Amino acid sequence: MEITQILLIMTVVAVFVFDFTNGFHDAADMVATAIASHEIKASVAIAIVSIFTFLGPLIAGVAVADTIGTFVKISSVDTMHSQALVIAALLAAVSYNIITWWFGIPSSSSNSLAGGLVGAGLYVVGSEGINWGIASLHSFELEGLSKVVAGLLLSPFFGFVAGFVVLKIILILFRRATIRVKKLFVVSQYLSIAWLGFSHGANDAQKGMAIVGMMLLASGYTHHFAVPLWVIMMCTSAITLGTVFGGWRIIKTLGFEIYPIKLIDSVADQLGSAFINTLATYIGAPTSTTQVVTATLLGVGASQRPSHVGWKRAAQIVAGWFVNIPVSMLLGALYAYILIKILGAIV
Repeated sequence: MEITQILLIMTVVAVFVFDFTNGFHDAADMVATAIASHEIKASVAIAIVSIFTFLGPLIAGVAVADTIGTFVKISSVDTMHSQALVIAALLAAVSYNIITWWFGIPSSSSNSLAGGLVGAGLYVVGSEGINWGIASLHSFELEGLSKVVAGLLLSPFFGFVAGFVVLKIILILFRRATIRVKKLFVVSQYLSIAWLGFSHGANDAQKGMAIVGMMLLASGYTHHFAVPLWVIMMCTSAITLGTVFGGWRIIKTLGFEIYPIKLIDSVADQLGSAFINTLATYIGAPTSTTQVVTATLLGVGASQRPSHVGWKRAAQIVAGWFVNIPVSMLLGALYAYILIKILGAIV
């Protein structure tokens, strides 16, 4: 078996692990508020999210994968270097996911992967090999890395706004409601968590698809960036498995350490988060479900009673977002250096 084939197999395995850790992280974020509201069993919430996470990528297309898979020009270097670049980015993302999960910190798998790609890309192909998307900004269009960054950085802001607005609308519509309306919100929670799971799968699973598509192109198995059906099925299955197992450390952080969550808060958070994820997927912009759900929850809290939000704990979480990309970039560059040295010695 040739070294290129071995590296391709390694990449496929690494993508499976990355998508598993992605689902592991994001499942916790998606079900945390539902569990904290005490109106839905944890096992039921995770089952719903898992089913609709699986369906998301099969229905929503691959617009996000196209965005991520084409902002680093791997065709500008030889096969060995391009393969090392892709594997290094994956290792950076998986490493950051595992570290933050261990400490119970809701982090972004998307930011980790984007940072890993940029760091490995800068080391392997240089700045000229990255489509920064700066030129397109003059015509108010987003492409390349600018589209990735815009999706990842703006989605938490819009999530906060969505959470704030959704809860305000709910409070206005049901200001004279009696306790009997609770049944409606319980049903709404099942529907909203299903929508959130679908939007998560539709957006997040595509990042792993993008990596495999890049690797197939780097290995010469395809002549242009494309995502075969078997890749879609593999990534969908991996992220769903991660979702099934969930991340209980993160559930504790998001569901119980920011503020006491009621049923109405959970429904507003899930509806707002699902809407932002769905909108971003439609335009092909990657989002971080972790960041969107967390920011939306903060918006819900601020809309109702800002004083009861644990802003200190929230600030710690948000601070971790700003560290995410730089650390992932460094890890990506480091892994790329190590892999190229190893591969150079073997070849």
